[in-house]
Amino acid sequence: MSGEPKREQWASRIGLVLAMAGNAVGLGNFLRFPAQAVKNGGGAFLIPYMVAFLVLGLPLMWIEWTMGRYGGQFGHHSTPGIFDSMGKRRFWKYFGIFGLWSNLIIAAFYLYIESWCMAYAGYSLMNGFKETSPEKYFDWLTGHTPNSILAISPVGMIFFAACIIINIAILSRGLARGIEIVSKIGMPVLILFATLLAIRGLMITPESDPHAVESALVGLNYVWEPKFDSLTNPSVWLAAAGQIFFTLSIGMGTMHCYSSYLRKDDDVTLNGATGAWTNEFCEVILGGSILIPIAVAYLGLAEVQQKVASGSGFGLGFNVFPTLFNHWGALAPAAGFLWFGLLFFAAITSSLAMGQPIMAFLQQEFRLSRAKSALAFGGMLLPMAIPVAIFNSQSFFDEFDFWGGTYCLVLMAVGEAVLFSWVFGVEKGWAEMMRGADLKVPRFFFWVMKYVTPTLLIVILLASTFKPSCGWDKYVQSLGTSSPEKFEWASDSMVGKLLHRDVELKPDATPEELTFNKNLKIARTADRLMMLASFAGFGALVWIAWKRRSAEERTITT
Repeated sequence: MSGEPKREQWASRIGLVLAMAGNAVGLGNFLRFPAQAVKNGGGAFLIPYMVAFLVLGLPLMWIEWTMGRYGGQFGHHSTPGIFDSMGKRRFWKYFGIFGLWSNLIIAAFYLYIESWCMAYAGYSLMNGFKETSPEKYFDWLTGHTPNSILAISPVGMIFFAACIIINIAILSRGLARGIEIVSKIGMPVLILFATLLAIRGLMITPESDPHAVESALVGLNYVWEPKFDSLTNPSVWLAAAGQIFFTLSIGMGTMHCYSSYLRKDDDVTLNGATGAWTNEFCEVILGGSILIPIAVAYLGLAEVQQKVASGSGFGLGFNVFPTLFNHWGALAPAAGFLWFGLLFFAAITSSLAMGQPIMAFLQQEFRLSRAKSALAFGGMLLPMAIPVAIFNSQSFFDEFDFWGGTYCLVLMAVGEAVLFSWVFGVEKGWAEMMRGADLKVPRFFFWVMKYVTPTLLIVILLASTFKPSCGWDKYVQSLGTSSPEKFEWASDSMVGKLLHRDVELKPDATPEELTFNKNLKIARTADRLMMLASFAGFGALVWIAWKRRSAEERTITT
């Protein structure tokens, strides 16, 4: 096709694998995973976690790599085109919009967290947390004040703008000169920082550190020692499947995009598995050896369990860890820098992956140069990012996180699993996957891809949509009893979110709390309208792109 932009490629295999691993390795590896392990039975959590990795994580990883490489042979580097090449009905290219839209929504709030990591790393290096509490610094950085819908911090916005500019500048350099170079530097540095912290943290004992209440090995043992009674709890299995799903960055369209730059016979099985195993090393080995062991050493197991009861290690990592590092004396500034530095590198290697699919779409379908597509991505991002930076985190930030960064990823994964195994055909898909393979995948995974993976994804989607407030395990157990649990929508379910169950107030709420609640609901409504408008905007771009493509194909034919 005339005017077709030059097709980019990865400069090296190691660069591709590190970029894919960097896409998957994010904040959740070091904050969410250890918290989920503590919440769901310690070492017993690893059993359903590894089962989910085998029947959900690896198959979806191979599916996305295979779909991307296949679509790339037709000149497509984003999910609308990739899906259209595999499913001939018009529905699939519009369903593929989720692979563009979710990246924009996630980037809007993820880059904000990335800017916190940058700011915390610098402040730690200056030993600022010796005098300032992490909570006070966080409120100063974000502009958060109680019962205020606005949360504006000029300094925080400067850091946020810096992160956006850095990401756009790197993306404008292309795959080999931008993303690949950052991944080759960022991933080894991340692993080095994490290793140093893990080694130093595991040396903490009450005998060697007067501030310690327990040995760090108590925390490590809790993460790894199985408590088999939790294996009968359905919630633990759902939590394990959810963690595997989110840690591998499945359902975002980023792996499709990265693998679309492979050549027709380039390996996807060994590359995909290597990327997944690298992520698991960072999450299970390194992630499980830092947050919980160090926190347990200084706070005790009971207090740590209480702090991560929600299943998130965010508060522990940002608001508690800087204080704990103060016990390391002269090493405190370096320790804080290493911790938030590794979080920053984990974040930026993931955020770069979010911009690439959108840029690839603009480059391929609208013939924009690399630099112009990077600026266009920035232009799309700003209307979403500004509300995240100026409003309370419970509004735009939380809404983007749930709809773009959680729910729609599961929806997207359900669609791609069905498309690969039942529309494109698992026989054809398996043959495509095994072409040029350096790793012979056992035939067992053929049947997993066809039946187990789609079924498990549908279960996760339904469970997160219609979840009762008491949890599925308690609700199911109560059925048939004399006093069954009353069904009420869970605040973290899709229906519960739509009904604002997560912002309901107590009967004795103050006038300030009532006003904040009202403003919060208004902000969330505006946020959802903005998300719908952005999705419709991507739909319009896809429609225009396909009209252009069809017209060019007719011109060539005639």
